[in-house]
Amino acid sequence: MTREKIRSYQELVAWRKAMALVTEIYQITKQFPQEELFGLTSQMRRAAVSIPSNIAEGHDRASSGEFRQFLGHARGSVAELETQILLSLNLSYLSETETARLLESVKEIGKLLNGLMAAMKNRNREAAMRGRK
Repeated sequence: MTREKIRSYQELVAWRKAMALVTEIYQITKQFPQEELFGLTSQMRRAAVSIPSNIAEGHDRASSGEFRQFLGHARGSVAELETQILLSLNLSYLSETETARLLESVKEIGKLLNGLMAAMKNRNREAAMRGRK
């Protein structure tokens, strides 16, 4: 993240990649068994949707502390979705190839979220240091 101010959450790479993942999760879970519609399909979709939603909500909050908190929620949803992807592989709902592709996307988004959280922490630390001078 550069020093310039991000005006909209839609400018964040993490949000864009998370939105692409949501779309992919919706498309892939259409192939899941009908009896999973209110089970694993629903859980995966909700976890996936939660990632960009928390990024967006956190970005538009009043403080960087709140933003970090919502990024933490998004990171939790990443872990939840990762678990559900692995379960889907175990149940043979996903192929090895689909699983690997989804896990790579999830891993990348997790790294982006960690980077954003670190940037917010550093920004808060720098602001505190300026306040002491």
